[in-house]
Amino acid sequence: MKKIILTGGGTAGHVTPNIALMPSLKEAGYEISYIGSYTGIEKQLIEEKGIPYYGISSGKLRRYKSLKNLSDPFRVIHGYFQARKLMRKIKPDIVFSKGGFVSVPVVLAAAHKRIPVIIHESDMTPGLANKLCIPVARKVCCNFPETVSALPESKAVLTGSPIREELLKGDKVAALDICGFTANKPVILVIGGSLGAASINKTVRDALPELLKDFQIVHICGKDKIDNMLLHTEGYVQFEYVKA
Repeated sequence: MKKIILTGGGTAGHVTPNIALMPSLKEAGYEISYIGSYTGIEKQLIEEKGIPYYGISSGKLRRYKSLKNLSDPFRVIHGYFQARKLMRKIKPDIVFSKGGFVSVPVVLAAAHKRIPVIIHESDMTPGLANKLCIPVARKVCCNFPETVSALPESKAVLTGSPIREELLKGDKVAALDICGFTANKPVILVIGGSLGAASINKTVRDALPELLKDFQIVHICGKDKIDNMLLHTEGYVQFEYVKA
């Protein structure tokens, strides 16, 4: 059986596209393993899927001054050697990376073992982690035509973002019931990523008196970002994170 290692983490946006690929990978005959951080959101999301999960040391690569810039490079180096051991243990045929800082040591370890690497960039311009990985990747998938020009011509592939099939099978009536909404007003979904976006959260909440006159609001506000003062506001419901 062919083997693939998926990696990516830090936020759900670096994990859910990998989850979306899993059914097709299984149909294609791949045995899937996942490498992420010890405590990131990827650990919970992947273990729920019953996929073998391996945690490694990771550190954030910052472009600004921070005392952690002194210690995090050592965590990345440690993670790199952990990833090399996992490459020897799992012996994957290919590695697919969705980005995030935990993916850097995994991609570099795969390249050291001459294992083909494909990475995916979701944003318009590549983030720092993917910029470090692009030189050793075979192909770089991206979501936007504008991104192609920022990538090596021989590596860039315009694919769009993988999405889970469940998202196309939603039940509107059930969703209204979950939120305690009526069918008489349109619904606005507000999302700022799995970690939340403080500026978006504040703007939405400040505008609630006007918005709720004509709309109902589903607000995915991020981990630990729920405003308890608004829990019983009619027509407004908050979630930290929503899983299909």
